[in-house]
Amino acid sequence: MANDLQSRVDSMFNQDRLWAWGFVIVLWAVLLFVYFSVSSYIQDGQAKILLAIAGLLVGLFNTASIAAMISHYSHDKKFIYELDIKHLDANR
Repeated sequence: MANDLQSRVDSMFNQDRLWAWGFVIVLWAVLLFVYFSVSSYIQDGQAKILLAIAGLLVGLFNTASIAAMISHYSHDKKFIYELDIKHLDANR
């Protein structure tokens, strides 16, 4: 039973980690799309640089926060996911 519970915890954590990194990839794609879509309307070169820096900072801070979240989840995954699994099993 404990081995089954650990495999379920690992499976849930891996799925959440995959979704989190997928979100990061989509975020960077959206940031790049918005930058290249909007930059053709901006005539001022300094404004384009400011837009690029702002987009880069948003992407970097969000990537760092997702990485920190995954790191914290990996340390506490037993507590987090065992509780979720117990509630899921109780609802069945």
